[in-house]
Amino acid sequence: MHPAAALLLWWIIQEFQAEGSSVEKIWLQQYPEGVPDEIDPDKYNSLVDIFTQSCELYSERPALSNLGTTLSYAELDRLSRDFAAYLQSQLGLKKGDRLAIMMPNLLQYGVALFGALRAGLIVVNVNPLYTPRELEHQLTDAAVETIVVLENFASTLQATMGKTPVKNVIVTKIGDLYPHPKACLVNFVVRKVKKMIPAWQIDDALHFRKILKAGRRATLMPVEIMGKDIAFLQYTGGTTGVAKGAMLTHRNMVANVEQVFAWVDPVVNGKQEVIITALPLYHIFSLTANLLTFFKFGAENILITNPRDIPGFIKILNNNRFTAITGVNTLFNALLNNSQFKTIDFSELKLALGGGMSVQRAVAERWLGVTGKPLLEGYGLTETSPVVCVNPLNQREYSGSIGVPVPSTDIAIMDEEGNELGVGAEGELCVKGPQVMSGYWRMESESEKVFFNGWLRTGDIATINEQGFVYLLERKKDMILVSGFNVYPNEIEDVIAAHPGVIEVAVVGVPHNISGEIVKAFVVRSDPELTPAKILAHCREELTAYKVPKQVEFCDELPKSNVGKILRRSLRESTSQKAD
Repeated sequence: MHPAAALLLWWIIQEFQAEGSSVEKIWLQQYPEGVPDEIDPDKYNSLVDIFTQSCELYSERPALSNLGTTLSYAELDRLSRDFAAYLQSQLGLKKGDRLAIMMPNLLQYGVALFGALRAGLIVVNVNPLYTPRELEHQLTDAAVETIVVLENFASTLQATMGKTPVKNVIVTKIGDLYPHPKACLVNFVVRKVKKMIPAWQIDDALHFRKILKAGRRATLMPVEIMGKDIAFLQYTGGTTGVAKGAMLTHRNMVANVEQVFAWVDPVVNGKQEVIITALPLYHIFSLTANLLTFFKFGAENILITNPRDIPGFIKILNNNRFTAITGVNTLFNALLNNSQFKTIDFSELKLALGGGMSVQRAVAERWLGVTGKPLLEGYGLTETSPVVCVNPLNQREYSGSIGVPVPSTDIAIMDEEGNELGVGAEGELCVKGPQVMSGYWRMESESEKVFFNGWLRTGDIATINEQGFVYLLERKKDMILVSGFNVYPNEIEDVIAAHPGVIEVAVVGVPHNISGEIVKAFVVRSDPELTPAKILAHCREELTAYKVPKQVEFCDELPKSNVGKILRRSLRESTSQKAD
């Protein structure tokens, strides 16, 4: 999209959003005491203002911790300044240039992120598990000329060199910000013992530690950053086509930080907050809910580099007091299925928040039983920075709801023609608010498809009850149509997950000559005696006939994305032939 067109679209969206919804905000009655109806999205000019304020207020507090090493707010301030100064003085980067970050949760991520923002750059978060084809598309689409990459993934980047606009490659090693001799030891083990670094060769690659050293001698020139300036090109997963870059402005991101901060603030008592950050920071949920929001609290983010190592993860939880944790349903389920999880001290835990996918009743109830604290569900999209709805933090029991809209957010349930539907009706969830993106990067036609009279179409089917709680039924693309009846996989998965012999489950629709589609369940079982017949008998007790799966397949594991979301698309592809 041409910059002038993008600015015009941004202005139009803001004008529409200012009009608000024609529906009464019945959800406001559910707001806990202390949560405001509205926030000021223009309280800060940019995310940099929030960052510098926190560094001044909490300079001696720990900001980021990873594998026993901690950076204080003052240290992060200094290192990010040095990084930004180098980008300006040595690489000649200017406001609006794109810088990609390709790494898991490490201390270097925070330095690179805040350094890039301080230099006025647009950050392009990259999944380090991308294939060369996926990486090439994103770097080319975003016109990225500079990338910071963990050495473990440099071979993937190498395969794209010469095919993208990338000119500057900054390589970092896992231990680069650990103290000596720990840094040398960690880097030696990663390379020589565990052999985690495939061979790579990129001419003129720059080294992270050397850049920071050189940046100390450089001057950081101030950059004027305004709310309408793009902070992130945050790419969608591309599950329905080519991945698109959501343009998230500083105003979008500041607004969502303010919205989440307002929601959480009443339960924060002013002491040092510690949040467990297991989801990757290159994912919008973790980026906003963990890193950016809790920075405003002066909290410590404990970065988990490999959350799939559940025993190692639990050791970290045992060795640290923590007050908040976020994750996806599969992560919480994996923790609960480890016998050592019960040994953790949860006495200071204030907030456990699930997002990214539906939290299942069985997992939420087990979590409450073990920790004594509720597992609350929230909802958001890449296109909304991401938070739209969250359950009230004073709620104790699992409700199956994604909560209520956060302050300064309007929602509506609409039909295919864009008509607003009433309470209790099922339709597409649409959103207005200052956190809604300005559009897709250089894809004006795609932007036009998702906006309707100022509303963002989410692609999710939902309903709202008389109390204002929103219930997410399913993604449009995941809904199963059985003989004309809508079947929502989440509902069936909840029922099957409650069976004591089931570890995980995913449900998809399979094409059928007579009924159009039938329901198929993929189940990971803990009980080897569990049979399809037992699963079906369990379902018949809880579900009407057309919702009961016609096929059950046991598997050792379910395909998941890098953040742990179950990939129903992969399961559908594995059963592409029509059922009899």
